[in-house]
Amino acid sequence: MGRAVTVATCALNQWALDFEGNLERIFRSIDIAKSKGARYRLGPELEICGYGCSDHFYESDTLLHSFQVLEKLLESPATQDIICDVGMPVLHRNVRYNCRVIFLNKKILLIRPKISLANAGNYRELRWFTPWSKARHVEEYFLPRIIQEVTGQETVPFGDAVLATKDTCLGAEICEELWAPNSPHIEMGLDGVEIFTNSSGSHHVLRKAHARVDLVNSATAKNGGIYILANQKGCDGDRLYYDGCAMISMNGETVAQGSQFSLDDVEVLVATLDLEDVRSYRAEISSRNLAASKVNPYPRVKVNFALSCPDDLAVPTCMPIQWRHHSPEEEISLGPACWLWDYLRRSKQAGFLLPLSGGIDSSATACIVYSMCHQVCLAVKNGNADVLADARRIVNDGTYIPEDPREFCKRVLTTCYMASENSSQDTCNRAKLLAEQIGSYHISLNIDAAVKVVVGIFSVVTGRTPQFSVYGGSSRESLALQNVQARIRMVLAYLFAQLTLWARGMPGGLLVLGSANVDESLRGYLTKYDCSSADINPIGGISKTDLKSFIQYCIENFQLTALRSVMSAPPTAELEPLVDGQVAQTDEADMGMTYAELSIYGKLRKIGKAGPYSMFCKLINIWKEIFTPREVASKVKHFFRMYSVNRHKMTTLTPSYHAENYSPDDNRFDLRPFLYNTSWSWQFRCIDKQVN
Repeated sequence: MGRAVTVATCALNQWALDFEGNLERIFRSIDIAKSKGARYRLGPELEICGYGCSDHFYESDTLLHSFQVLEKLLESPATQDIICDVGMPVLHRNVRYNCRVIFLNKKILLIRPKISLANAGNYRELRWFTPWSKARHVEEYFLPRIIQEVTGQETVPFGDAVLATKDTCLGAEICEELWAPNSPHIEMGLDGVEIFTNSSGSHHVLRKAHARVDLVNSATAKNGGIYILANQKGCDGDRLYYDGCAMISMNGETVAQGSQFSLDDVEVLVATLDLEDVRSYRAEISSRNLAASKVNPYPRVKVNFALSCPDDLAVPTCMPIQWRHHSPEEEISLGPACWLWDYLRRSKQAGFLLPLSGGIDSSATACIVYSMCHQVCLAVKNGNADVLADARRIVNDGTYIPEDPREFCKRVLTTCYMASENSSQDTCNRAKLLAEQIGSYHISLNIDAAVKVVVGIFSVVTGRTPQFSVYGGSSRESLALQNVQARIRMVLAYLFAQLTLWARGMPGGLLVLGSANVDESLRGYLTKYDCSSADINPIGGISKTDLKSFIQYCIENFQLTALRSVMSAPPTAELEPLVDGQVAQTDEADMGMTYAELSIYGKLRKIGKAGPYSMFCKLINIWKEIFTPREVASKVKHFFRMYSVNRHKMTTLTPSYHAENYSPDDNRFDLRPFLYNTSWSWQFRCIDKQVN
């Protein structure tokens, strides 16, 4: 009868400019889709070149190599008898577009340019691409000669059109268009399109996945239809982790769910669905049918091909499922772990070095590496040959099989406790015990000799010796002495990262991991060029509050009992002298604010778009039960003074896993000056007027 259509979508771990690897992963996804009976295959946004090419999109090489990959796809027998929908940049009449290229049996059916470009937060698509603004308009696109020789076509349709197969009608959306208030699927659905496709380059943010799922399901709940979403996954070369979640939905309900976090480079979802379910669902929505009778029709590209088989009465169709969301603690455990694995294997390094202080932040970072080791062992156990090959190359052993996370952790993670005369025995013990429980190769050393040499040089040159404030020194002297300790730790971290394996008779070097959380970065509570300066930082986009919850999760799920004492200890930098052998310095006292307050400031500043005055106005209501307006004003002023004084530190912030929408990352996400008038005189005067 031709009712049951079988379609495939995928999540691919593409890598910017890795044309050879990207092509191989695309071929694998097509092979899997065909083996499962799919007649249509959808891939992620810009999958041929990789989504994160950034300014490489300006280069003609990127366009050329994308067409060379397309040529390989078109001429391959693997792409026969299945509609393939791939993403790549295309230059049309000297304008660069983010496009879907849809082809079947060596013929390009349609090139569909993106209509709504993502240009907020981490996205800068308007920098490289132009949106297609001619609604329901199609032009002729003259193909490059290398493509003409394969397809025998001189021109193909380019623009806003839909595909009409022998049994249904398909319309494409690209990523941001799903999130737009006037999404194309609305009008396409009214015009009779039954299958909507969306190729995405959507990255992970804590607690975001449900929003994407809700949007997909709501797209077909009001209008009926089948919605297929593909997404990139993994680290394709920068701070973002694309979190998969490929899915297929019908009439407002999910019928197939892909994983959000996994080490599989290629994941394919296939579903068989009954078109009559769409038609009957739409039939009883009278408001939809009235609107459909007046809709402006889309150009249709006729395709002599069917997604269904004529004799499909006995073909089983997919039923709705309940989407399973990860908790935030699971997201922290899995997302940064997968990001670290991609970075490690693609950078061709031999592991990580982590300065482990015994505090919450560095302990959380160690736990994320340990979680990565769990994921690697699980993937190998499940037969992932790619992960096994990468693990063997990293540890330089062609016969190695990672089976025990602790044993694998010892091979890929070196932890280093760098004590000073200001360090307590408690933090030393906590670091050592955690290292034992996760299995890392652990080093303990003392930095006092190096500190004395550096301070001694200053004293020889100036004739003066700085003192800590507890010994009568000024705050300037005390801060400088704290910074010397912190910066020497950074220098030693890089020295040991480069030469530890050499000293152990092993090849390769180590990536240095940073462990400053998002709140400390926002406040600037870190020494510029200390151990916050590293190669990468898996927790730089995660709040202290979430990290504490993650530590509790690790205690319960990884049985890391050493973390109990980490949780109960007050956060401290341990840079000032001990008092009676005990730590006297604490983070929150130093900062003049709590970590909970910092999270609120961060969300209001970035997500709430609040300057000092607006933040004060919001907080006098939020905190009306606990602080007077004058106290709120004092807190807001103190935060903005400290934030602006320290903003310059964000220009050198270690590349961090992006996990929070209030991240102060200065690279591309949170663009601000780094030289402020830190008196904020006009703004603070407005606050004072309201207080009075």
